[in-house]
Amino acid sequence: MKIHEYQAKELFSKYNVPTLSGGVADSVEQVDKIAADLGLPVAVKAQIHAGGRGKGGGVKLAKTAEEVTQVAGEILGMTLVTKQTGPEGRLVRKVLVEKGVAIKKELYLSIIPDRETATIAIVLSQDGGMDIEEVAASTPERIIKVYVNPLTGIQGFHLRQAMFGLELEKELMKPFGKVLGGLYKLFVDYDCSMVEINPLIITEDNEIIALDAKMDIDSNAVYRHPDVQEMHDPFEDDPSEAEAAKFNLNYIKLDGNVGNMVNGAGLAMATMDIIKQAGANPANFLDVGGGASADQVENGFRIILSDPNVKGILINIFGGILRCDVLASGVVQAAKKVELSVPVVVRMEGTNVEEGRRILAESGLNLINAADLADAASKVAEIVA
Repeated sequence: MKIHEYQAKELFSKYNVPTLSGGVADSVEQVDKIAADLGLPVAVKAQIHAGGRGKGGGVKLAKTAEEVTQVAGEILGMTLVTKQTGPEGRLVRKVLVEKGVAIKKELYLSIIPDRETATIAIVLSQDGGMDIEEVAASTPERIIKVYVNPLTGIQGFHLRQAMFGLELEKELMKPFGKVLGGLYKLFVDYDCSMVEINPLIITEDNEIIALDAKMDIDSNAVYRHPDVQEMHDPFEDDPSEAEAAKFNLNYIKLDGNVGNMVNGAGLAMATMDIIKQAGANPANFLDVGGGASADQVENGFRIILSDPNVKGILINIFGGILRCDVLASGVVQAAKKVELSVPVVVRMEGTNVEEGRRILAESGLNLINAADLADAASKVAEIVA
């Protein structure tokens, strides 16, 4: 679960990670009032769950009262398009107004789990700011990584490794150590999958401040954090993903044209891979669970078909918990209810598979049996080509 920058900064303050004075507003009048209280200049920052806001015009500096009003009017209500939002963009409903500060240097700092090493990775760079992706791509040696064993936690030598890697001045080492230590504790305490500060700035007064804040909390652990649950912004949810959640379906929208319905997350990932290998692109990830009922299949169809880019659907089911003949009957029943408008390729394996294939073949619907997964991917790729 993602939260907004201003919400992440509220949590930062609990862990002694310095941030700038500011306030949240959803109207130009509120922005004007906050700016007057803070004093000029101020930064007005769009609050959406996506990076790249600055390049998209969602973060602007205002040096006069007139500029504050103008900038607030431009950002509030705009559809902000960044690399992370996709071409459809996100509507800006709130902005964070922060006191302006003189910046001497911008750094990058994030903490993420590293599956390859089974550690928590602290990622740093002297080249923070809007172009950090280009830094990582063109000069990867400028990216520093410090690996922390989660069983022992962050130690002094981890802090020193980070400080020396950033070539910090001696007087900045102690405050930086407090920031990194606090951020690591926040990451662990809140079951985060990512915490990022870009940029982490050094001011002209040699203060270290989190100018930005991003947090992503493991959705499976949100129940342990009531304060985070209250931070959920339904306007930032993808409508299809929110609808799928109502029916206990695990759905993630992608940008391809092949809809997928699979029972099992691992099998779903493999299905998407083989679709790519066949020359097509998956339109979604959809795991209907081990015991996919007719209702779940029907709801899955509805959600997949709500994406206008879908030209064909691939159903990939292993009939272990659920018999293939029962699944096939459910697919036929669901397909009739939703009035399928695109071809559906079905690959089934498991108990009563031959009976399941017979039911599909005799349904009179546009349901195509596949011999195996490779055959299924090839057939659906041909359909959407």
